[in-house]
Amino acid sequence: MAPILTLNGVKAFYGQSEVLHGIDVAVEEGGMTVLLGANGAGKTTALRAICGVVRSDGEIMFAGKPLHGRSTEEIAALGIAHVPEGRGTFVGLTVEENLRLGAYTRRGRPDAGMGRMYGYFPILAERRRQQAGALSGGEQQMLAIARALMMAPRLLVLDEPSFGLAPRIVEDIFVIIERIRREERVSVLLVEQNAALALELSDHAYLIETGYVVASGTAKQLADDPQIRRSYLG
Repeated sequence: MAPILTLNGVKAFYGQSEVLHGIDVAVEEGGMTVLLGANGAGKTTALRAICGVVRSDGEIMFAGKPLHGRSTEEIAALGIAHVPEGRGTFVGLTVEENLRLGAYTRRGRPDAGMGRMYGYFPILAERRRQQAGALSGGEQQMLAIARALMMAPRLLVLDEPSFGLAPRIVEDIFVIIERIRREERVSVLLVEQNAALALELSDHAYLIETGYVVASGTAKQLADDPQIRRSYLG
């Protein structure tokens, strides 16, 4: 299947510091790709480069369109939804208000999309009138994902969705992400600290070290690599 997103020779910068050194990454249409690596390797920076949050060079193509030179709002309108690490929900707004904000780039009424999100995340339906700040960490993560999906994106970019969550909650969230990928036909690019779980669910994987892609292939190939198993899978 053809890729919906490609990075070719992408460099990224914080100020004058080059953090990514010409990486190549692809995400297949309808597939799930994971970026692995230690903290500070450049994984989050790769996601920020795609979403136009940091300065970058090289070629980033989404659905046949170049992303360079576009604002974050334009990139979102093309169909890329970014769920950053730390969730970023509007804690003073209710669950329902957060979801309605997520639909701001969509034409028409958001009610149908909201009903689908409550189907994926029933706990959010129960909490719809509560302020987001009163939710548990796992519920806030579910809300952040649901709000991003209200945009009806073609690509969902997830940065450490399991961060700070109990293992059972993490498994629940990943089951829902996999279901959403199938039913919504959305592609997923994932940065995840739980490498074993991410490789189990993903199609392809890239290992990033100090701003370079040092290994890539199918998720199974990386999961079966003895060195990667020792370093990242325990």
